[in-house]
Amino acid sequence: MLSNSSRDVVVVDAVRTPFGRKNGWLSDVHPVNLLGAVQAAIFQRNDVDPLEVGQVVGGCVGQVGAQTMNVTRTAWLAAGLPQDVASTTVDSQCGSSQQASAIAYSMVAAGVIDVAVACGVEVMSKVPMGSAVPIDPSVGKPINRDYFKYHEPTTQFEAAERVAEQWEISREDCDGFGQLSQQRAAQAWSEDRFGSQIIPVTVPGADDGPTSVVDRDEGLRDTTLEGLAALKPTGRPNGVHTAGSSSQIADGASAMLLMTEERAEALQLEPLAQIVDACLVGSDPTMMLTGPILATQHLLKRNQLSLNDIDLIEINEAFASVVLAWQRELDADLERTNPNGGAIALGHPLGATGVALIAKAVHELARTGLERSLVTMCCGGGLGTGTLLRRI
Repeated sequence: MLSNSSRDVVVVDAVRTPFGRKNGWLSDVHPVNLLGAVQAAIFQRNDVDPLEVGQVVGGCVGQVGAQTMNVTRTAWLAAGLPQDVASTTVDSQCGSSQQASAIAYSMVAAGVIDVAVACGVEVMSKVPMGSAVPIDPSVGKPINRDYFKYHEPTTQFEAAERVAEQWEISREDCDGFGQLSQQRAAQAWSEDRFGSQIIPVTVPGADDGPTSVVDRDEGLRDTTLEGLAALKPTGRPNGVHTAGSSSQIADGASAMLLMTEERAEALQLEPLAQIVDACLVGSDPTMMLTGPILATQHLLKRNQLSLNDIDLIEINEAFASVVLAWQRELDADLERTNPNGGAIALGHPLGATGVALIAKAVHELARTGLERSLVTMCCGGGLGTGTLLRRI
């Protein structure tokens, strides 16, 4: 646990775009413009000079085509932000932007810089999963024979099924959780719980036609258990997961402004929360999706807390079994977990999701007056990200 000092790091603001469905409202927006919109918005909302920023750290998984050549830097420049501020793009698979936030937090806490931006983007309609390994030209495969000596390669879909088997999670359990995510997200939108974090996106019209503004998540849909039961499994012919109990392919971006508490006071800013701790842990790459269990245990032990001390948990709904296995292993309270829905309903734009989850957490703490939140994600290759937050 880090000791209290003048290097305490606070979240001044955290925002996200609405998440668009595959080939939906945001599919024609260039990732550079989508990410630049949220990067610029945090300064406009808080009347902060972007030259205060020491570094920008962004997450992106599909770093190819429109998302290559350090998309974090390109987005910053394309948004008209100052060229003197440096940027880096990292890849920790699904947890890329949460790891970006951990790196930014660590640099501020260590005294390397006083102010940072963490962010992330993924336009999966334009850069589909797997695009980083093109078929033509052949540039080789990311996993070779030496890997096979130690680990069995699996897909995320197979891993989700193995997680379900180990924790005895049924098709009915997954369908029920998928419905719950949709119901909670619909209630959150009906009560405008996301209003304080959403940055509307202007979408260009076809053939220079009129533009439109997207200001709502696109993945919400009326969901019944009967409808979910009729869907075909996606992982195995007799698997427990379907499109209704898995995260939706999505387009989106997110950004957060963090700095020392001392710098926030000097700038007369009112932070939303303090970052208490952060981690990236390794987990079984064959099971792949169990990282949130280890990340949660790691942060709780290091900060001498129990799960009962955490008022709000945001865990990425990559698959229903990820959340349900985490819940069963740690005896977690699902009433305090993803109260406003998750990726099953809202979508999972890979590189943007981590910071978007932090945005959901800090704004929900502010809305409800709760004190502590934990954000965690599973990541491809067997990783788990974690961030521990405390409302100020």
